[in-house]
Amino acid sequence: MDLELETRPRDWQRLKTEMLNREWNMLIGGKLISAQGGETYDTFSPSTGEYLATVPFAQKVDVDLAVEAGLQAFETWKKVSPMKRAKLLKELVVRFTQWMDEFALLDAIDCGNPVTAMQEDVKLAAGMMEYAIGLAMEIKGETLPGVGSNWHLTRREPYGVIARIIPYNHPIMMTASKVVAPLIAGNTVVVKVPDQCPLSALLFGELCQEVLPPGVVNIVSGDGRMTGDALVRHPGIKRVALIGSVETGKVILKSSAEVGIKHLSLELGGKNAMIVFPDADLDKAVEGAVRGMNFMWSQGQSCGSTSRLFLHEDLYDVFMEKLVKRIKEVKIGLPTDPATEMGCLVSQAQYDKVLRYISYGIEDGAKLVAGGGKPDGKKFETGFFIEPTIFVNVTERMRIFREEIFGPVLSVIRWNDSNEMIHQVNSVPFGLTGAVWTSNLNTALNTVDRLEAGYVWVNGSSRHFIGVPFQGYKDSGIGSEEGLEEILSYTQVKTVNIMLE
Repeated sequence: MDLELETRPRDWQRLKTEMLNREWNMLIGGKLISAQGGETYDTFSPSTGEYLATVPFAQKVDVDLAVEAGLQAFETWKKVSPMKRAKLLKELVVRFTQWMDEFALLDAIDCGNPVTAMQEDVKLAAGMMEYAIGLAMEIKGETLPGVGSNWHLTRREPYGVIARIIPYNHPIMMTASKVVAPLIAGNTVVVKVPDQCPLSALLFGELCQEVLPPGVVNIVSGDGRMTGDALVRHPGIKRVALIGSVETGKVILKSSAEVGIKHLSLELGGKNAMIVFPDADLDKAVEGAVRGMNFMWSQGQSCGSTSRLFLHEDLYDVFMEKLVKRIKEVKIGLPTDPATEMGCLVSQAQYDKVLRYISYGIEDGAKLVAGGGKPDGKKFETGFFIEPTIFVNVTERMRIFREEIFGPVLSVIRWNDSNEMIHQVNSVPFGLTGAVWTSNLNTALNTVDRLEAGYVWVNGSSRHFIGVPFQGYKDSGIGSEEGLEEILSYTQVKTVNIMLE
């Protein structure tokens, strides 16, 4: 199926009108419904400030209803053969890709990411979904050596209802791709959508209603304090998966522990390092620094962004000259414009946070060499736009060195001693991603070996590869996403002993 934009010309303004001139509901038990008590909240475009929609605000009673629907559906879904589950989920992927433009546009207007980047999110999500579906028959146990004539084996069984809490930086990609792994393993799901940008996930619920049995997927909208907490604390939920901040991860760990013993996976934040050695391909490394910051995908709002750039002093000056020039070429614009490369931040709160860290950088003594505020132009006046921002002369004591900003702010550190550089790289409590740029294989492998990070690129940055596990060290997470390990994590092992003597 050809999904390229140039082969599917659209009137984006008309499509936007069609998408917003509708009613928004949650999916619970196969029905599209509002909150039981009628609670709602409004969502607004972060790029223009315009009102977009009114959506349900799920309270505890709504979460209880969703979990109960999942529990009831689980009794049937767990008995469906893996290949039949796969067939149904393949149909969901087909429907999903047919709605690529609608999903991409909703994420552009609701979360601020460029619409063309969001089309790529749909394609990546579809690939991840297909990968997980293809592993349906790999969810299997083992046989173990017998004692005498006795048999011993293990089998993998689903947990029941899985709680998936979705972040705001890639709403539709995370929603669509993250329901399939638990479903293919025989679980049902309750998805809590990002409150900052709920629309694409709610639309995805309509596709699930059309394709899947009632209650297999349930989608609720609301905030973390009420909706998310009720979901995590529900006694019917034994498995929780979050993609979010370290602070949210800590809250979920505490909340879940207060009500029971639950299996959690947490893919959390990062303060990731890109290390450039003097023998690196200079032009490719400059582009890698820009791509690694995800300026042109999510405005730096990515846990995997390489937000600390360690440059060897031998190439520092020429690298910085090229980097600043390249940054100024990034096309900032309204997210709904297909020509836009960089959109806006997701909310007032995130905008204020990023500006606060920019002031911290100046206050702590770093030198601002690019960006630092809104781009010029009338179209940027009302939205949460911030230019790609670069600080140099950054040291280990500074807050922009140590703390995750989750925005378009790059900190540059000059180095000449590899041991001291590695010490600085590993000195933060995060350990999600890292990137090493060098033409020497020994240098690359020795550096990778010393990095405290769970996902490392060599002469690359930012990219994820279908089927390759993604996970963090230290405070950056528990468990693994995107590979076979994620799918298996939605099962629990039962050992069976067959006594023949």
